[in-house]
Amino acid sequence: MVCVMDWVAWHGAYEDPSSSLSTRLRRVRYHLSGAIDRAPPGPVSVVSLCAGQGRDVIGVLPDHPRREDVRAVLIEADATNSALARRAAADAGLAQVDIRQADASLVTSFADALPAGVLLLCGIFGNISDRDIQRTVEAAPALCRPGATVIWTRHRRPPDLTSRVRGWFAASGFEEIAFDALSTDTLTGVGVNRLRHAPAAALPDAPLFTFGTDDPGRRR
Repeated sequence: MVCVMDWVAWHGAYEDPSSSLSTRLRRVRYHLSGAIDRAPPGPVSVVSLCAGQGRDVIGVLPDHPRREDVRAVLIEADATNSALARRAAADAGLAQVDIRQADASLVTSFADALPAGVLLLCGIFGNISDRDIQRTVEAAPALCRPGATVIWTRHRRPPDLTSRVRGWFAASGFEEIAFDALSTDTLTGVGVNRLRHAPAAALPDAPLFTFGTDDPGRRR
């Protein structure tokens, strides 16, 4: 029997400011704002994979002093979530935010927005296999410009994989800026890494991951 997650209903937890998702979202927004602050002068390309309703990017940009520098591409497979993200971006006057209903595991879905100055991998690592997490981390340098920031999330329920994920980022040329072990009911971790140097590597042709293969509950 296959469990099909309703990702639109899943977003309902964000309406509760005390929920673990809301706690995580606040930290991701905090780090996203800082990453945009740190970006060199000029255009900043923000790319968010499996972006859901875009509450991180759309929640930060309206009041950010570098709002006009940012061009964001948000990739989300779910049609309803993509539509809700487009409506939220339009309501916020964010014409520079491009929401695409597409498969975020395929680099061709967002290759024109690369290299990213900020790459968001939030809500992914709790839903894919360990091998796919490692593959995605190892591919991240090819998706980013030198000095780019990657923000990622992963639950810390046993067996806690976050220490290995942090090691994979280090081995792939990233320095760690922060790792927040949030004390929530889902034991969430939020990681922030900066690319020290971008390798001369081609963009991956194969899918980065297959979504929905980590745990049966699919709790991001």
